[in-house]
Amino acid sequence: MRRSKMFLRLAALGLAFAVLGACAETKFVAHVAKRVVEEKEPPASEGIYKVGNPYEIAGIWYFPAEDYGYDETGIASWYGSKFHGRDTANGERFDMNTLSAAHKTLPMPSFVRVTNLENGRSLNLRVNDRGPFVRGRVIDVSRRAAQLLGFENRGTARVRVQILARESQAIAMQIKGEQMLASIGTPITTEPTPSPSVSRASLPPIAGAGAAPARETVRPAAATAVRERAAPEPVQPELGVVSVTAARDTTLYVQAGAFAYFENANQVRARLFGMGEVKVSAVLVNGRDLYRVRVGPLTTVEAADLALDRVIAAGYPDARIIVD
Repeated sequence: MRRSKMFLRLAALGLAFAVLGACAETKFVAHVAKRVVEEKEPPASEGIYKVGNPYEIAGIWYFPAEDYGYDETGIASWYGSKFHGRDTANGERFDMNTLSAAHKTLPMPSFVRVTNLENGRSLNLRVNDRGPFVRGRVIDVSRRAAQLLGFENRGTARVRVQILARESQAIAMQIKGEQMLASIGTPITTEPTPSPSVSRASLPPIAGAGAAPARETVRPAAATAVRERAAPEPVQPELGVVSVTAARDTTLYVQAGAFAYFENANQVRARLFGMGEVKVSAVLVNGRDLYRVRVGPLTTVEAADLALDRVIAAGYPDARIIVD
């Protein structure tokens, strides 16, 4: 009987030690797992100023440029968790919870104002990535930007994109200057110029005059080192503030191209016959008369995407969706 009780006590004691050991091991495994996750988190990266060379994606050529007059309408989309934490095209870190955007040709970084024409909401965004490369999309914004602009759930929106020229030029100058200073090292400064010595002698007073007043010897101040004047702070746009204006009715078109001669535009219209209503309209662009060929009006983004695919297949790879 005594042996049985002793055996039961020893068994209970062993079970208690096993449970405690398991708890400790569980805590250790959890701690190690957390540490591994933290160590896998990539370090933050700093971006550079970049315009880039022409490039080709899926048979379409894009030509990046410093276009400070950029103003375009089209369809916006958004991107999020799939790219969260990855490097952007100019070496920054994409964070879907910040206010940023991807554009096919604008400088990086630059600033744009995106207006959702369907609800009147406007927001300033920092362009630091390339894309979107889905046909018919004019800009890709971060998930947070899509939330504030009011189209996260829908996925797309009819928008107007305008570059903020002054702010974009300012940040370009700032980053270019920093990159240049980093490449040449610390600027050279000059040593202080030594002060020349000045001798002083007492002269006898002139007859009939009182004693000459004491004179202070004035020494030229030492020349200070040449210092580079601090550059002014760049103009920063207001980020994170949504402006709301009245929404307006919009219409979608697919523009096959804009041509200098009516005859050329009319030939394109004939080639697109059967794709729906095709119009040729005259427009003045930078002092030039152009004739643009458009398919539409179209009622939905899906219909515009389908029409865009057909126009591109007909031989017009530069065709795009326009919001009027």
